[in-house]
Amino acid sequence: MCKGLAALPATCLKSAKDIKHKIGFLLQKPEPVQEQKHAKEKEKEKATAVKSITPVDAEKWKTSFNTLIKNEVGRAAFTAFLKSEFSQENIEFWEACEDFKRTPAKQMEAKAKQVFDQYVSVDSPKEVNLDSATREETRRNLEKCDASCFDEAQNKIFTLMENDSYRRFLRSKLYLDLCHPPSDEKRCGLERKGNLSEFSQCLLPHCA
Repeated sequence: MCKGLAALPATCLKSAKDIKHKIGFLLQKPEPVQEQKHAKEKEKEKATAVKSITPVDAEKWKTSFNTLIKNEVGRAAFTAFLKSEFSQENIEFWEACEDFKRTPAKQMEAKAKQVFDQYVSVDSPKEVNLDSATREETRRNLEKCDASCFDEAQNKIFTLMENDSYRRFLRSKLYLDLCHPPSDEKRCGLERKGNLSEFSQCLLPHCA
């Protein structure tokens, strides 16, 4: 007959608690190894030869937010600025939407859920600022799941960045330094080749 937990030796109870703690720890691991590997592979794919930025190049980004965000190097500079403001989830979501549109049809449903859970769902890890109607519309779009299901949400975040962060970016020290670099200093190693991640990191000191 079972006499309950009270009849078990103290060592057994301790072992059970230790096992429960270890299982809980494993369940809370931030990211599976496979996802980390995928993230690194994606970063390598994004790596590119960064051309030297001249003041003329940087001045072009002033013409419109679309000009800036469609330019890979300009987007890296803007991302560095957003990181300094702790609001990089907006540009990351926009990029995730662009990446989603290129997803093969067979993988689209799983990818859509991943993007939604990461950026759109309430209390998601990198929740972007969307109104409840757009959030709900995007959730319903996942049921048909085609390349357009994030379009409305992406447009809302684009407009938010255009009307807010982009204007501050144009007044930032980072952007002004790119437009008018000190003549006696190298522009953050921009003469050499590198990848956009390194480029973004080297720009962060200019955001101060």
